[in-house]
Parts: sequence; structure tokens; C-alpha cells
Amino acid sequence: MANQVKIVFDNQFHGIVTGHHGSSQIGPAEGALAAYDMVLGGLGACLNHTFQTVMDKKRLQFQAIKYDIVGKKREEVPTTLNHVQVDVVVTGVEEKDHNQVTKAFELATKYCSVFVTLSHVAEMEWTMTFN
Repeated sequence: MANQVKIVFDNQFHGIVTGHHGSSQIGPAEGALAAYDMVLGGLGACLNHTFQTVMDKKRLQFQAIKYDIVGKKREEVPTTLNHVQVDVVVTGVEEKDHNQVTKAFELATKYCSVFVTLSHVAEMEWTMTFN
């Protein structure tokens, strides 16, 4: 199965990206996403989908999850990412399940294709806390 987006820009880097499930503004305008916003957002979306799949298979429950993802780029050209920090806060997990949920997220980092792809150019780190 292929993924596809369509992007239309004006001559000032104002654009709209449209995918199967929706669209977003790209560029410098208020409310628009920059290129690396979309990369890091894609990472979060992939991690979350993979994590939820693992959680379902393990029959573990949670109420909500929040991701704070920071990517730092190299100064050398090409300015690829060299470090990505993913901080995760999970709400609504019973204390007895904390270890299993942490292991589920660790599995997600091994199976999330975007995480694995970015790990080829960047040091990938993550933390998980429970609320």
C-alpha cells in the first residue's frame, strides 16, 4: 500500500498539503506547519499508532497520551536531524502496569517505521512518565 500526499505552493512558500485523511497549511504563516514540524508530527503519529497497537495486543489500558518531541539539526549541509528527544506522558495507567506500558512503548520504537528511519541519521532518545 502506498501513501500519497499532494502539495500546492505559491511563489512565497505558502502551501497546502493534502493527504488521504485531511490537509494542513505549510509555510511561514501563523497556524501553518514547517517541514520539520511535519517530520516530527509524522514521528509522533507513527509512534502513537504503533504504541496503541502493542497496547491493544497486550490488553493494557490508558486514558490519554501526550508527546513532546524536539528535533535538533546539524549545522553542516545537509542539515539533517542529529538528535531527537521524545518525551511521553501517559495518563490513566494503574501503577502495577507501569513497567508493561513502558515495555510496550519500547517495542513501539522498534516497530515504528518513522522512528527507525530517523534513527539512521539521528540519535533517538525517549522518556516516559505516568500522570
